[in-house]
Amino acid sequence: MKHGANIYKYAKKIGCDAEEMLDFSSNINAYKKGISLELSSNLIQKYADSSYSELKEVIAKRYAIQTNQIALFNGATAAIFALFNSLKPKSVYLYAPLYGEYEKAAVATKKHIYKINRLSENSYIPEDDSIVVFVNPSTPEGYYEENLEEMMQEWMERDCIIVIDESFLEFEALASMREQINEYKRLYIIQSFSKFYGCAGVRIGAIFAHKKAIRRLQIPLWNISSLDSAFLQERIADEAFSEQSLLFQKTQKAELLEILESSQLFDEIVESESNFILAHAPKADEIFSHLLEHKILVRSCGSFDYLSDEWLRFGVKDAVMQTKLKEALLALA
Repeated sequence: MKHGANIYKYAKKIGCDAEEMLDFSSNINAYKKGISLELSSNLIQKYADSSYSELKEVIAKRYAIQTNQIALFNGATAAIFALFNSLKPKSVYLYAPLYGEYEKAAVATKKHIYKINRLSENSYIPEDDSIVVFVNPSTPEGYYEENLEEMMQEWMERDCIIVIDESFLEFEALASMREQINEYKRLYIIQSFSKFYGCAGVRIGAIFAHKKAIRRLQIPLWNISSLDSAFLQERIADEAFSEQSLLFQKTQKAELLEILESSQLFDEIVESESNFILAHAPKADEIFSHLLEHKILVRSCGSFDYLSDEWLRFGVKDAVMQTKLKEALLALA
């Protein structure tokens, strides 16, 4: 499985509608809240403000940065490719496993790829003037590196370009490296908005960086729709959504952990600081197939570096979905 959330492929495989699938492979916030945004001809017919000034003001306030430190793209993946296209160094060090699009972006821009295994005690240091990519919290195991600032200091001493992906940071209100962009002009923060704000269908991602670094990026004109922009403005400004999401995350992740442990199907369950849990089972293929028969899709992790298909990732979901997961796992135990 190359990517989570491919419910259409697996629904077709088992002969059901995609709407019937329970998608535990996705790492999108499962807390749901209605929106007041209305679709109007005025919103659709007119061009958006190409500078997206109102949206940037909302983002700047939420993330405690300046509007001139924000570059917006049609999703975090587009942001990653645009960033790599703008970076001159030819050597890139990927702290893996990580989101597969980073490697694809490095290949597309003809960079030399070196991988460092985050899961080992490897203390290898990237070479001078190279690109370093680190996801924090990581995927697929949800580990938060508390000593990242110390690691960054070593990279900065080597004049490296540092790319930190913080797309899963908000699920546990963890400390960010954003304030460092004022001090180090070669630091870029990748921010996906679809994860925490529960809007995979809204394609907006961002790069946070020093204003001079932002000016060097090539950003397409009108690369975000008026609808996407209006939705995200409303969602980010809704403080109650963030507060309720944190409560939902705490309760439902604890429930999911208990379900996985009580099933006794897994010999290792990784402590997570994000909205998903990674678990290992020698019979993971059997578990995957069994759950699929129950119209439940989980993320098989064989496509991640240094992992295998014996590792499964389960996204945190609502009580109804997790009850059905529990029943399906108990039927196999």
